[in-house]
Amino acid sequence: MSVFRHTHIAASLSCLTSSLLLCYTGFNVATTRTVKLQASKNTATSPEQEREYKTKVSCNGNMAKLQAGYLFPEIGRRKAAHMLKYPDAHVISLGIGNTTEPISEVITSAMAKRALELSTVEGYNVDGAEQGEKVLFGSNVTMAVQDPSYPAYVDSSVIMGQTGQFEKDVEKFSNIEYMKCIPENDFFPDLSKVSRTDMIYFCSPNNPAGSAASREQLIQLVKFAKKNGSIIIYDSAYSMYISGNTPKSIFEIPKAKEVAIEMSSFSKYSGFGVRLGWTVVPKELKFSDGFPVAKDFHRIVSTGFNGASNIDQAGGIACLSSQGLEAMQEVVGFYKENARIIVHTFTSLGFNVYGGIHAPYLWVYFPGRSSWEIFNEILEKTNVVTIPGIGFGPAGEGFIRISAFGHQANVLEACRRFKELYQ
Repeated sequence: MSVFRHTHIAASLSCLTSSLLLCYTGFNVATTRTVKLQASKNTATSPEQEREYKTKVSCNGNMAKLQAGYLFPEIGRRKAAHMLKYPDAHVISLGIGNTTEPISEVITSAMAKRALELSTVEGYNVDGAEQGEKVLFGSNVTMAVQDPSYPAYVDSSVIMGQTGQFEKDVEKFSNIEYMKCIPENDFFPDLSKVSRTDMIYFCSPNNPAGSAASREQLIQLVKFAKKNGSIIIYDSAYSMYISGNTPKSIFEIPKAKEVAIEMSSFSKYSGFGVRLGWTVVPKELKFSDGFPVAKDFHRIVSTGFNGASNIDQAGGIACLSSQGLEAMQEVVGFYKENARIIVHTFTSLGFNVYGGIHAPYLWVYFPGRSSWEIFNEILEKTNVVTIPGIGFGPAGEGFIRISAFGHQANVLEACRRFKELYQ
C-alpha cells in the first residue's frame, strides 16, 4: 500500500494540473469579464478600453456551468453584510467548519524545533517527501456523489469537464449520479437504484449530515464498486470522531484495497491550520488495463507537487506520537461535547436532529421551509451563522448544518439564542 503526504485541500481527487488551479483563482475574474462584455453592448467604450490588451487564450468553458459563487465564500459574504448592518452585534459562527481551539504544544513544539533545524547545515533540505493529494483520471470519467455532500466534489468535477449542464428544475448537474442520503434510508444510498459510474465519492462520517456508515453498509458499498468496476474515493477526514465499532477506514472492509482510495487529514483533529493530510492508494488498485493506479498517482503528484513542508511534516509526526494522539483525542472530545450541547438544545425544542455523535456536524430539519429562509432567519434574529442544507445538494433542502467547531462559551450562548427564537 502506498501512502502519500499532501497539503490538504478537501476539494477533489480528480485532477492535479496548474490549469485547474488557475481556473479556481480566476473564477471571480472570469465572472467579472462576463459582466464587462455584457455591459459593452449597451455602453460606449473609451479609447483606453478599446486598446485594452487581451491574450489569445480561451477561458475554461466549464466555469460557466458553476452556479453563482462557491457556497462558503457566499456564506462569508452574507455574514459580512450582516455585520455591516449590525456593527454592534456579537456574531457567532457555527457555519464553516474551521476549528477554533489552539494546536497542542506537543505538536507546535515539534514544528518549532524542525523550523530551527532548517537554519543548520545538518538539518536543511529543500522539500518534504515529494508526494501529493490528487489523482488525474481525466475528463471522461463518470461520477457519483452522496446527496447531500461536500460541494467541492461536484464543483471540481464541473471544472474538469466531467459533468453536463446544471439543470435548475432539479438542482442537479447532468452526468452526475446523485445518491440520495436522507433520514429515511439512514443516510446511506439505496445502491439498487444507483447507476454504474467510474468514480464514487463517499465521505464517512458524512459532511454535512454527520452520519457514519456502518460496517454492513460499507460492505455493500465495496461489493457494489467491485461488481461495477468502479473506484471509491473515500474521504475519512472526520474518522477520529467515530465511536464504537463503526469503521474508521474503508480498508477495514474486505477487498476494499481493490476498489478504493482513501484521503484524510489532521485538520479537524489537531486544529491544524497548516493543513497536513494524506492519501492512501493501495497497490492492489488497478486500472482497466491492469496498470496500478498508484504508479500513475505517484507520477502525477510528483510532477505537480514538491511535498508538504518539513515543518508541517514534523507536526504530523508529532501528532502520531502517544502524546500527540492523546492531545488530538482531547480536542475531538471537546468538539463532541459542543455537539452534544447543540443536539440537546434542538432536540428539546422538538426538532429532528441528525449527526453530532460520530462527527462535529449537526443536520437539523425544518419541515416545509427552505434552507436559505432558515439561514436568514437564524442570522437575522440570533446573529448566529449556520449553513443552508441546499448548498450541499438538493436532498439538503429544508435542513441547516450547524458546526460544533467553536469556543464553548460561544456554543452555549448560541444555544441560548436558539431557545429564545424557537421555544
